Amino acid sequence: MRAVLMAGGSGTRLRPLTCDLPKPMVPVLNRPMAEHIINLLKRHDIREIIATLHYLPDVMRDYFGDGSEFGVQMKYAVEEDQPLGTAGCVKNVEELLDDTFLVISGDSMTDFDLSAAIEFHKQKQSKATLVLARVPNPVEFGVVITDQDHQIKRFLEKPSSSEIFSDTVNTGTYILEPEVLRYLPDQEECDFSKDLFPLLLEKGEPMYGYVSEEYWCDVGHLEAYRESQYDALHGKVKIDFAYEEQSPGIWIGENSSIDPSANIEAPVLIGNNCRIGARVNIEAGTVIGDNVTIGAEADLKSPIIWNGVIIGEQAHIWACSISRGVRVDRRAHIQEGVTLGALCTVGEEAQISQGVRVWPSKQIESGATLNINLIWGNMAQRNLFGQQGVTGIANIDITPEFAVKLGAAYGSTLKLGSTVSISRDQRSVSRMVSRSFVAGLMSTGVNVQNLDATALPITRTTIPTLSVVGGIHVRLHPTRHDHLLIEFIDEQGINISKAKEKKIEGSYFKEDLRRAQIPEIGEVFYPAQVLDAYSHSFENHLNIEAVNNSRAKVVIDYAYAVSGAVLPLLLGKFGCDAVVLNASLSQTALSNEERETLLNELGQVVEALKANMGVQVAANGEQLILVDEAGLPIRGEILTALMVNMMMTAHPRSTVVVPVHASSAVEQIARRHDGNVIRTKASPTALMEASQQDPNVVLGGSGETGFIFPELHPGFDAMFCIAKLIEMLTVQERSLAEIRTELPRVCHKSYTMRCPWTVKGALMRYLVETHPSDELELIDGVKVIDPKTDNWVLVLPDAGEPLVHIFANGDDRAWVDNALREYRQRVQDFIDQEQGVEAVNA
Repeated sequence: MRAVLMAGGSGTRLRPLTCDLPKPMVPVLNRPMAEHIINLLKRHDIREIIATLHYLPDVMRDYFGDGSEFGVQMKYAVEEDQPLGTAGCVKNVEELLDDTFLVISGDSMTDFDLSAAIEFHKQKQSKATLVLARVPNPVEFGVVITDQDHQIKRFLEKPSSSEIFSDTVNTGTYILEPEVLRYLPDQEECDFSKDLFPLLLEKGEPMYGYVSEEYWCDVGHLEAYRESQYDALHGKVKIDFAYEEQSPGIWIGENSSIDPSANIEAPVLIGNNCRIGARVNIEAGTVIGDNVTIGAEADLKSPIIWNGVIIGEQAHIWACSISRGVRVDRRAHIQEGVTLGALCTVGEEAQISQGVRVWPSKQIESGATLNINLIWGNMAQRNLFGQQGVTGIANIDITPEFAVKLGAAYGSTLKLGSTVSISRDQRSVSRMVSRSFVAGLMSTGVNVQNLDATALPITRTTIPTLSVVGGIHVRLHPTRHDHLLIEFIDEQGINISKAKEKKIEGSYFKEDLRRAQIPEIGEVFYPAQVLDAYSHSFENHLNIEAVNNSRAKVVIDYAYAVSGAVLPLLLGKFGCDAVVLNASLSQTALSNEERETLLNELGQVVEALKANMGVQVAANGEQLILVDEAGLPIRGEILTALMVNMMMTAHPRSTVVVPVHASSAVEQIARRHDGNVIRTKASPTALMEASQQDPNVVLGGSGETGFIFPELHPGFDAMFCIAKLIEMLTVQERSLAEIRTELPRVCHKSYTMRCPWTVKGALMRYLVETHPSDELELIDGVKVIDPKTDNWVLVLPDAGEPLVHIFANGDDRAWVDNALREYRQRVQDFIDQEQGVEAVNA
């Protein structure tokens, strides 16, 4: 006997699982549904199978081939142009059906007794026998009514609630005589239930219904898909398992490694080559595909996990469906009913709310909460902008497509015909992204002044001279060398405000993008003498005579960055004796280890040449590390204090701007010079804005961010800082070592610890509520201060990661160590308490 396996369905209601798979190839217990049906046919000695295909036909043909590996003979009939319907596709293979044959759906789960149904068909001498099942809710199915002799009397295809007249429904499994196909037209779409069976009734052909008591589940929607797996695991349907039953209710494939501390509750199915980490909790009903990795302490409550999935440590995965190749990072939380399409990435501590569907190849950013279906676009993010701009992995997150869309989103917030500048560092990946950005801007009718590869301080200086409304700078991230950083700059050269960031984000996420007409498309210009403008400003704000008369010898390590093409020209112009190291341009970023090696070499060169100082320039001309005469590095808080000391000595009663977490040495130095200190949020934008707002500010920033000289331009500038250092050392007739000995002795320590996104706000509220208000400073994070001394503790949430930073500052090292230890414990206790509450609520 031959069977026609109907396998052409696209499974619209199962999307996103069926975005790249035909419905019959969706796995149940790690085998395609169609394979379970073929195994059922084999059990009843039906081994000649004709599969009718339409949607993604090659997937099934490639999997089953000629059927020999599965113990059957497979033939295929593909509906090339249009679907022919359930009956039309069978009519299409009529020449292969010369005897009684079976029609069965390839996208349901069942263990029908087909032999009994065939015997019933023959006994009744039926022309068409329908295998029927009783279901509690027949609304989604074709209802059938039969008489006492099981002869069919009436059909109703998918009735409304008021039309239901029986709970006996058509399962899509039929035993037919070949002559019934003569009633069907050739190459036309037609359906068994709507067209053929009513016609057979009308013609008086004998039609019977065989009511099966066996299991049947039409896997028509995502909830039914999960339920069919649970039913199979609990033995409600007889199927062939792909793996050995290692212990009652636990099936495990070959070469799978399970940590002894993992807790597994039967029934569970685990595929081949899986790796289950320590203390993983796997509850009953869980199905795990082949080549799956599950990190330590993950919590799996009955999810359906396909092949090649990676689950991070402490992730919570509850009664959801996860398609092939998905990556779920640590502490992510995927709730019940979620469906993730193939190759998605769920970031660290992201949350996907109940019932959400995510289409293939999407990215959910770390810490994001997704509560709507993600169908279009590539990413679900908490936001685009971080502490400093837009950042992501080069050519993975920050791709040409992303840059085009972001450029169009930015351009859409500007007036038609506006002009912006764009610049970049020397790397090819930055060129690629900046060109894509230019295309996006032009598409919205915005013109572009392209400054090409240049140091960021030059961009900030040039922007106010170009009559542009803003600018963009693309570069490798200063501290994450596989990441790109895109910074947006306003018309003054300062990073744009939060309000403008939100406007660009809104345009990007809503896809509210302006499309200019052909005559309105933007143009690209290449301004000349960009370096001249910077050089002129440089000269105007420097004591040229002091620099020219300086006999200082300086060694400068440019670390293969673009500033190496700029600063030697300027220093040469002022007659400086500068020894240049590593000034050639490089496409690859230096690792931290390589940078430290160069810093050690710089120290050795300074000592050997008896130079006055050495400087290593970083971050596209923004940041620097000093090396004193003895070859010892000066960086971080010491560098901040040293620069404040030198500028306050040169400009008594002036003001400096530093981030909230900078050492209190700054205040002590300011008191010596009758000066003022303004503390700001830790973000670079806040430092730039504060440095511009007060006309008395002579220095902004820190050793960590770089230094701002507001009279020059609003940004950080390591190149001008070097020239200014030469000037001040000459005028003040001091060495770096001498200045270093004058600095206040302050102990300043920090510690970074993990803190979930969902706990950060509650942690800040807890700290505010548990301290007297006169001891609190709330510039950024929560700073607990001692009003009588310069001692303080700052708890500062990270802007871009699920982290919190704790800083302790004081004159006494023991006090700092105790304070840091105490607040680490307080923060950890609070996080543990909050997560315990979340677990109870969940």
